[in-house]
Amino acid sequence: MNLKLIAETLQNSEIILLRALSKARVLDSHKRMSNVEFMRSAMYLNNKKLVRILKSERKVVTLLENGIEAAKKSLPELILADVLKKQSLTFKRGEKLLGPDKFRFAVGYLRSGNYVRVEKGIIHLTSEGKKLKTTPEMNLIQKLNKSELNLAKLSAAEKVSFLSLSKRKKVVGLIKRTEYNVKITALGEEILNNLPKIPGIEANTPTVIRSGIWKSRKFRRYDVEAPVPDTNLGKKQPYMQFLDDIRMKMVELGFKEMSGPIIETEFNNFDALYQPQNHPARKYTDVYKLKNPKNGKLPNKRFVDAVKAAHENGGKTGSKGWQYSWSDKISKQLMPRSHTTSVSARQMMKGVDIPGKYFTVGRVFRPDVLDSTHLIEFNQLEGIIIDKNLSFANLLGTLKKFAIEVSGAKKVRFIPDYFPFTEPSVQMDVWSEKLNKWVEFGGAGIFRPELTETLGIKEPVIAWGLGIDRMFMQKIGSRDIRELFANNIAWLRKQGAIV
Repeated sequence: MNLKLIAETLQNSEIILLRALSKARVLDSHKRMSNVEFMRSAMYLNNKKLVRILKSERKVVTLLENGIEAAKKSLPELILADVLKKQSLTFKRGEKLLGPDKFRFAVGYLRSGNYVRVEKGIIHLTSEGKKLKTTPEMNLIQKLNKSELNLAKLSAAEKVSFLSLSKRKKVVGLIKRTEYNVKITALGEEILNNLPKIPGIEANTPTVIRSGIWKSRKFRRYDVEAPVPDTNLGKKQPYMQFLDDIRMKMVELGFKEMSGPIIETEFNNFDALYQPQNHPARKYTDVYKLKNPKNGKLPNKRFVDAVKAAHENGGKTGSKGWQYSWSDKISKQLMPRSHTTSVSARQMMKGVDIPGKYFTVGRVFRPDVLDSTHLIEFNQLEGIIIDKNLSFANLLGTLKKFAIEVSGAKKVRFIPDYFPFTEPSVQMDVWSEKLNKWVEFGGAGIFRPELTETLGIKEPVIAWGLGIDRMFMQKIGSRDIRELFANNIAWLRKQGAIV
């Protein structure tokens, strides 16, 4: 061990403390620096094994708010005894003097010590009471008023008084005190003999540069290998970081990001997607409705008329439609969107590139039973691709590649499904090795002509809406979707959000 190198790393405050400890003058050194500086220097020296910090704890007795008041005015029993030395009292006058609770306690205390007697509702002082000047409890209060006392060092009589006062409300209390004693080690003594004659420069300040003292003196040596306390550094919440990574991945793949409001009209959320107004998924059991304001505005009349015709009789799409009377009143109703496909409908009405690729990551809302796999509000990844020669095989291939690259899945399966706005339709599941089960990621399909042609697009559109929350769960092996949105510090540290 190179003692000289260690000595050259010491700060001036550490040197002051070491010298004081060597000469047993800790208090003197403490006066020359603040409490914070003293403790910081002691901890630095302790890390370098130049001193030892000895921790000790003790319980002390101290006065509480009613005890402080008693120290100023005296205890109720002594106040009552002083009044009785002048005249006897009725209970009514006594209660008015001290208050009902304090009076009853004072009478009980004085009677138990044979200091008073009660005759026909009148309180009289006894001969013993006339001699009463103080009590053991009052003596302890006066002592505590000067300074707190170590519980272990109380006399037997003081302990009895402490127990008696403890039964009273907010008179005395116990507080744990922690003391630190700093002692120099043998290595610390050796280091003192190797201190540089001229202390090193602590920092390269403008004053140091202007004065030129840096030319003739050395800077304090910094030990980059010295242990430091653990620091919990904050990072972006892991799931929020995952969503940003997904957005970046989609942009890298050539997708353009779409946007849309979370409060939608039923027209954009359902009607434009060729979902009939009497469909069960539009009922209160499956979607929320906005109470106030209740209605929103419909888009361009051209789209409204085309959607209405598609629903009622198929319009110009060659379909028979849903064969019912479409209502613009229902279509205007506002709701928290139940899926991000509403954003795709908005984008197609705005206009799309052909070929074109679009995506959005957004929050959606559905009434559900909150449990480990379901939330009332969650995120979806919406994607659409428009091109002349797209097929169902293109959709399956795109989804499989995405699931493997983004969620780390090794096995993917597709199950036939049904959605009002896609045909054919499919559900995608991935096998989670961490959870040892198949996890549903979401639905996909090819938009029906009743949707695309109504919105002015003749080319095929492949589309998907994936549960991005579950994708992240699969990636980290989580069994509870609620963890993604909780403020559990242990879970965040486990995911690397706090290092």
